[in-house]
Amino acid sequence: MLLVKPSIITKPHYPILDGLRGVAALMVVVFHFCEAHAPNRFEQVINHGYLAVDFFFLLSGFVIGYAYDDRWGKISLAHFFKRRLIRLQPMLIMGMIIGAIFFYFQGGSLWPVINETPVVKMLLIMLVGCLMLPVPVSFDIRGWTEMYPLNGPGWSLFFEYIANILYGTIVRKFSQFTLSVFVFLSACLLVHLAVFGKQGDVIGGWSLTPAQLHIGFARMLYPFFAGLLLCRVATIITIKNAFLISSVLLILVLSLPRIGGAEKVWMNGMYESVTILFIFPLIVYLAAGGLVEGKFAKRFCKFLGDISYPVYITHYPLIYLYTAWVLDKKLPGNNPLLTAAGFFIVIVVLAWACLKWFDEPARKWLSKKT
Repeated sequence: MLLVKPSIITKPHYPILDGLRGVAALMVVVFHFCEAHAPNRFEQVINHGYLAVDFFFLLSGFVIGYAYDDRWGKISLAHFFKRRLIRLQPMLIMGMIIGAIFFYFQGGSLWPVINETPVVKMLLIMLVGCLMLPVPVSFDIRGWTEMYPLNGPGWSLFFEYIANILYGTIVRKFSQFTLSVFVFLSACLLVHLAVFGKQGDVIGGWSLTPAQLHIGFARMLYPFFAGLLLCRVATIITIKNAFLISSVLLILVLSLPRIGGAEKVWMNGMYESVTILFIFPLIVYLAAGGLVEGKFAKRFCKFLGDISYPVYITHYPLIYLYTAWVLDKKLPGNNPLLTAAGFFIVIVVLAWACLKWFDEPARKWLSKKT
């Protein structure tokens, strides 16, 4: 008989949640392509694609609760942190390396400071980014005040790590009532930002400034721990066509135009609050109860889930390049649709290659060593 240590027994995945993670990641890519052409946030096509980050946080909280809530008698805090590092860190490092490789190709009228940046300084920023250490505004080498100027989306991983630390050290011990109160207060923080803030949205979180850190924590606290609460209290029921329903609903809420315009920004804040507070949990609930039937459907969901994190954490260096080309009118044939389609294919292929040739081997090696 083969004996397996309880601490390394793995639970079955929710295949539709894996698939939804991939759908959200690809929507982020499409949103960033559209952003390169948008004159402002009010006129952008695929307007609410940035909310995919908030969906990621909620999905992450749900999955973390499912994976670890009943294991704390068998695993230590150190073991939990090691598992999270092995899961997240290799691809984050790869994202920073790709950002460094593409950095000097992104110069032009949008980021003139790039051509003036010494290689040694750029490599230092890459090393700091690989260690998941955010850089202050004074160390910015791009001009957008990002805490990870080589690969902007790293900011959400910064807050993902903070969420994992909060869960592992404190929140996992919360009773259902205490967690509910914590989630309610976090919801108030989010609504205050979205509805009563000057922007009328939750865009931001990527700089080490008080205002941006406020946005980052507001965007992380509610969805992550609401996902954890949902995992603890929800009675999952079987739902037919759950992947189709949840995917269409997710794409719809991420694609809707800006609401209220520049005159009534609070209306858009209300929309985003309702989406994050209620619609995203509903989507996760529907997906968690769904069944995937057929080999193609299972492989499709698995493929989307496998490439979701690699796509998200490696795509932005190419978006920097595409955005610079758009501004300087360097698109081949002056054809944005064809160029964006080519970039999209490259992003997916690059993510798959990083997954198969780096991330999976690295995680396997690290798991054996630790």
